[in-house]
Amino acid sequence: MCLLFETIKIVNGKPKNLALHDKRLNLSRQKLFGINEILQLSDFIQVPEENKVGIFRCRVIYGSSIISTEYTPYYPAAIKTLKLVHSDTIKYDLKYLERSCLTKFINRDIADDILIVKEGCITDSSFANIVFTDGKHWVTPDTPLLYGTMRERLLFKGIIDTERITIDNLYNFTHFRLINAMLGFNSRILPTINII
Repeated sequence: MCLLFETIKIVNGKPKNLALHDKRLNLSRQKLFGINEILQLSDFIQVPEENKVGIFRCRVIYGSSIISTEYTPYYPAAIKTLKLVHSDTIKYDLKYLERSCLTKFINRDIADDILIVKEGCITDSSFANIVFTDGKHWVTPDTPLLYGTMRERLLFKGIIDTERITIDNLYNFTHFRLINAMLGFNSRILPTINII
C-alpha cells in the first residue's frame, strides 16, 4: 500500500494549522484511494503529557486510513547552502512517506540540501517550499513539487505571492528562506549566493 504522512507542529500541546493538514490529507486519500470520507486529524492527535511543553513534531502516517501518530522533539535542520539539482522527471505531488526520489540527490559534502529545478523552473528543496525576496517583497515559485500547508497559509494571508522563478532569474533575488509546517515564516534568511 502507498503510504503518506502529515507533519504537524505542536506548540505547548496545541496542534497548528490543522485545517490545511486536514484538507491535504483528505484530498490525497480521495486522489489515491477514491475515498470521500472526511477525516479530521484532531480526532487522532492526542498529545502525550510529556510533549505538552515546548515544540514537537507530530507525524501522522496514513493510507486509506490513519496508521500511526508519532511525537518527537523538534530541532530545526542547520541548512545554510542548497545545491541546484535538475530533474525533469521528478514527481512529488503528494506527501509520500517514500521520499527517495528527493533524497537520492542530497550530497552533504557539497551542500546542506538541494533545490530542485524542473523544466527550467525552481520548485522545492527536499523537505520544504522556498520563498525569495528582492528586498521589497517575498515570492514563492508558482511551480512547486508539493503544495505545502505553510505555503498555502502564507499565500492566503497575503504575506507572499507566487511568481515564475527560473534558473535565468533566480539570482535577481537577494535572499531566500525555507518554509514548511515546522519552520513557518520566521525561518532563517539566507543569501541567494548560498544556492550553488
